[in-house]
Amino acid sequence: MAKILLVDDDSYIRELMRVSLQGEGFTLTEAANGREALELLERAPADLVVLDLMMPLMDGWELCRELRRLYPDLPLLMVTAKSETADKVKGFQLGTDDYLVKPFDPPELVVRVKALLKRYRIASSQIIRLGEIELNRTSFEVLQGTERMTIPLKEFELLFKLAAHPNQIFTRNQLIEQIWGLDYAGDDRTVDVHIKRLRERFPEESAGFSIRTIRGLGYKLEVTG
Repeated sequence: MAKILLVDDDSYIRELMRVSLQGEGFTLTEAANGREALELLERAPADLVVLDLMMPLMDGWELCRELRRLYPDLPLLMVTAKSETADKVKGFQLGTDDYLVKPFDPPELVVRVKALLKRYRIASSQIIRLGEIELNRTSFEVLQGTERMTIPLKEFELLFKLAAHPNQIFTRNQLIEQIWGLDYAGDDRTVDVHIKRLRERFPEESAGFSIRTIRGLGYKLEVTG
């Protein structure tokens, strides 16, 4: 079963999360701050990290930044009392995959953890079935019914990224960095242009999925068919 690292300076919250997740068969390790979490990960890798924001020594913002730099493929779930949109936006910009606001119901924590792990298992695949289409990352081809097609590389990579993490919100900056690269010097509105083209190529009613605009945050893909 998956190994999960819990990072929170509140021992009561850690106990609540531990009991909830252990009941589902997960293996848990715990840290009370960001520094301790990084030390633990050096000795014992985890499959997912659940982290608080307000912690001593190294807070959740800095920890999130370091985790994304050191472990780019590690799923991250922020659990925090900060519920303002600006805080959520900052969390996604730093690289968190999902956001859960305290106080939370333990069953919701379990569902979100399972969903994140499932997303990352999908992301590691070279073939993704998405609504009525199939994406092949080896050949960079799209199969829709019996029709096999190729689309511009950046459009394919953008669609594959969104499809590999269904229902996950990506900011424009995240998509620019992950698809076009850190040294990209163009306008971040290029993401909007590529999203528009993908919507035109794959109408929701025939493709079985849609790319939603999340106001103030970015984009996410939803399977509808």
